[in-house]
Amino acid sequence: MNEHPTRLVYFAWVRERIGRQEEDVALPAEVETVADLLTWLKGRGEEYENALQYPEVIRVAINHEHVDHREKIAGAREIALFPPMTGG
Repeated sequence: MNEHPTRLVYFAWVRERIGRQEEDVALPAEVETVADLLTWLKGRGEEYENALQYPEVIRVAINHEHVDHREKIAGAREIALFPPMTGG
């Protein structure tokens, strides 16, 4: 387990489906990348499963910087999850 909790922040329909704007979580050691995080979150309950049904479309920012799903999350203080951008 990480010594410090990581703040997860949810936006738009991700937030609506999960039912909360943010939460502080202690991530298990095996959660090393953004992809691992999304998989772990999906296992936390039906609302997470619904919000993260298609994890490949979720956009993620670590400490306010957009990252790819292969990015390591070690040392992240805040991880934000966004739905894909729409419109053009």
